[in-house]
Amino acid sequence: MVIFYYDKTLEGLLSAVFDAFKLKKSPEQLLTQGDIAPLFATDIHHVETRNSKYERVQLAMTKRLANITLRQLMAVWFSELPESDHLIFRYLCKTFRSPSSIETDFADPDVLQVRQIAQKVSKECEHLRQFVRFNAINNPTHHSNDHSTHMAGGEPTASPQSEKIYFAVVDPIYNALPLTLDFFEDRFADQKWAIYDSRRQYGFFYDLKRVEPFNLLEQDDLLVNDAINSHYLTEDEQFFQHMWQRYCQALTIKERLNPKLQRQFMPKRFWHHLPEMAMSNNPTSNITDQQYRATISNNRPDNITKQQK
Repeated sequence: MVIFYYDKTLEGLLSAVFDAFKLKKSPEQLLTQGDIAPLFATDIHHVETRNSKYERVQLAMTKRLANITLRQLMAVWFSELPESDHLIFRYLCKTFRSPSSIETDFADPDVLQVRQIAQKVSKECEHLRQFVRFNAINNPTHHSNDHSTHMAGGEPTASPQSEKIYFAVVDPIYNALPLTLDFFEDRFADQKWAIYDSRRQYGFFYDLKRVEPFNLLEQDDLLVNDAINSHYLTEDEQFFQHMWQRYCQALTIKERLNPKLQRQFMPKRFWHHLPEMAMSNNPTSNITDQQYRATISNNRPDNITKQQK
């Protein structure tokens, strides 16, 4: 039994494909450091990740595979399913060994499985684009003692007290967040935003110039039970959420409620992060109608004009 050990990165996986052809070996398992090799392993090879290896494989992939297939393989990688790396490995080896394209050979179980997993991850990406709800929060670093920012993972820099960030929490089944960054960067290019994956404990922050990964090690109180701490919300955010809830309540026709169809179009696992679906747990529920009417009156265009004068 041939075993390949690699570093569990995409570059390392492509380097393993390179070594398989160079050494003329076909591993039966792909393991990472710390994994115990099977009892009957007869040949163990440790893959060394190098730029020259995976770049050569990448070039061959762009020549042999269509763009849609490359996106499917990337979706399989981000699915984080067991044996997904070995599935990609087998797919690439079959592609390079076959004189013709295997992309539409759905009689091959690996080709069919790649397509099925890619469809599931693509559906999860679409759910993220549909159900992400941003909340306006004050820069969470202002609540720390040094008033420095680590959201973008860079050097600490001072921030003005009025800085506002649009923050969203997601909990996707697959690691689909990196596949949706282009959409959010294009859609919300004029404002700072951050999307945090609570299941994998990381996220991405957009600072009007670039998107960078971050974590909440310095702001561990920002989330409470996977929901944004109400102390971080801006002054207007709670009122806007209350307005949105009242709008949804007014628009709802109780006689036409269809919970089964609603769950079909909007999976229930996303409801926890939707203000309109979590009214009982939303901190804005403490706002009284009198406060609400006063806020609406103060934000009328004529009143705003008078205040500016």
